[in-house]
Amino acid sequence: MPRYRLIIEYDGQPFVGWQRQDNGTGVQKVLEDAVKSLSGEEAVVYGAGRTDAGVHALGQVAHVDLGQVLPTDTVRDGLNAHMRPHPVAVLAVDEVADDFHARFSATSRTYLYRIVNRRAPVALKKGHVWWVPVPLDAAAMDDAAQVLIGQHDFSSFRATLCQAKSPVKTLDRLNVETHDGEIHVHAHARSFLHNQVRIMVGTLRLVGEGKWTRDDLRKALEAQDRTVAGQTAVAEGLYLTHVGY
Repeated sequence: MPRYRLIIEYDGQPFVGWQRQDNGTGVQKVLEDAVKSLSGEEAVVYGAGRTDAGVHALGQVAHVDLGQVLPTDTVRDGLNAHMRPHPVAVLAVDEVADDFHARFSATSRTYLYRIVNRRAPVALKKGHVWWVPVPLDAAAMDDAAQVLIGQHDFSSFRATLCQAKSPVKTLDRLNVETHDGEIHVHAHARSFLHNQVRIMVGTLRLVGEGKWTRDDLRKALEAQDRTVAGQTAVAEGLYLTHVGY
């Protein structure tokens, strides 16, 4: 039984998230329906990360087992044809070994968070960025972000309903930069807690506004208490950009 790896792009706006759910359409369900239409098979599509409702992906990775051997281009084009008009696209497909698992074989995940920082509201980018109308100091945000690099207990940056067994994670990269009129936050780690990136971004906003200092961020990390950190940034600014293996 061949196993295929899928590289997937999607707009998270119309979905309840990656995972198949009863309360709405998940990206996983759209892909599984397309697999059935293409091959006639009921198959589970396993993703590398369970993105939340409204979160986008530029490089989500998934795998699926099929009972027949099909050319990888046929799988790609067939799935894309059957997913219309959903805003999901399979960018590439390759055949992988039976022991490859999109989630458990992954060694890293990279996220991008996009902020439009201007007084005027967002028109064309609505649903794809976080609009912050008050001025932010991106350089101060980047400097403070370095406090979070390394292995820490990230309880202060963890959703209340997070199901991870441990709040300890190793953050390899967190930097803030300006790009084409936007503020971009890049985060890279083996794995993240539920809402970790969004809470880190929401907390860095306090630094950007001048309400917090680098030391305030350090104290929030050390407190290991979600109530002392900043808000959870909106979902639509977040993108899963790459999964490493």
